[in-house]
Amino acid sequence: MDPDAVAKAFVDHYYTTFDTNRAGLANLYQETSMLSFEGVKIQGAQSIVGKLTSLPFQQCKHHINTVDCQPSGPAGGMLVFVSGNLQLPGEQHALKFSQVTHSFSNCRSTCVLLSFLNRL
Repeated sequence: MDPDAVAKAFVDHYYTTFDTNRAGLANLYQETSMLSFEGVKIQGAQSIVGKLTSLPFQQCKHHINTVDCQPSGPAGGMLVFVSGNLQLPGEQHALKFSQVTHSFSNCRSTCVLLSFLNRL
């Protein structure tokens, strides 16, 4: 499978899970994983999922506009850039967002998020 198809499948899985069951993202992180969310750095699977599940909105819908990826390192890692819109219930206008994800392990079988940078 080519890297673009792998990145697209990962992004589809990640944002569908985020929108419907954020706690279900826990298996994508490990204790050395780092999330940078609006400039705040959070480390470790439990802390990251805690942050994501405590966001002030419980429902949302991501609309992905772009997915760009590059292979990263000899171990099958990937660097993925995503941009799109985040629609919150009751809001007329969607928020713009961009995200950079660095993953390792061969994403064709198992993907672990090493670092995750997010801006709204």
